[in-house]
Amino acid sequence: MIERDLEGWTLAFDLDGTLVETHEDLVGTLNRMLVLNGLPPAPMDGARNLIGGGARALLVHGFELAGAPVEAANDPALFDAFIADYIDHIADHSRPFDGVVETLETLAARGATLIVVTNKRSDLSELLLGKIDLTKHFAAIVGPDRVSQRKPSGAHVIEAIRSVGGDPARAVMVGDAAPDIDCARDAGIPSIGVSFGYTPVPIEDLEPDVIVDAFEDIEEAVDMIVVEHYVTRALAGA
Repeated sequence: MIERDLEGWTLAFDLDGTLVETHEDLVGTLNRMLVLNGLPPAPMDGARNLIGGGARALLVHGFELAGAPVEAANDPALFDAFIADYIDHIADHSRPFDGVVETLETLAARGATLIVVTNKRSDLSELLLGKIDLTKHFAAIVGPDRVSQRKPSGAHVIEAIRSVGGDPARAVMVGDAAPDIDCARDAGIPSIGVSFGYTPVPIEDLEPDVIVDAFEDIEEAVDMIVVEHYVTRALAGA
């Protein structure tokens, strides 16, 4: 029987590039928008690091790559068309990274409360996670529309943690890019950075508390953080 030694801990996960490999569907939608505007598509591999700033930022970067006026990328009608297309293709190719399901199941069995903290709109996040059968693992899916401020503000993760009755003093943020690590730092909670996600800045330069190269390694990283938490409390006489 698995010991529930993570009872009372909340583990917050970014979505795109951390839990789910989504770049092919996002860049697919971007390229359909570019082609509709008479522009060349962005290279699938080269556009990986464009993901993370949201649909508007992705469109701007796509237009920049194509050498087109950036102002056209800010057309509200283009944004609406992007979202409509993405909804239709949100899980054509998107899949959990290797080890995600098994690791989430183990962490939950040990008593941790799992939540998603993402800058992707909540309805889109719920749609995606539902289609790839990950929703059941999470107590809450918290996009920027459900909090007062979005990542990199620490308010995003703090409010998400409190929404499930969690304590920010016993929480960890897991992510792949600057908004995740900066959000954790702003909230005063430890962070785990994954090296396999979508970031134009090397994960080591973002200085998370722990870096992992595979999702399966997150459990060990969480254990390290939890042990340090209790050692620090003991030394402080708490």
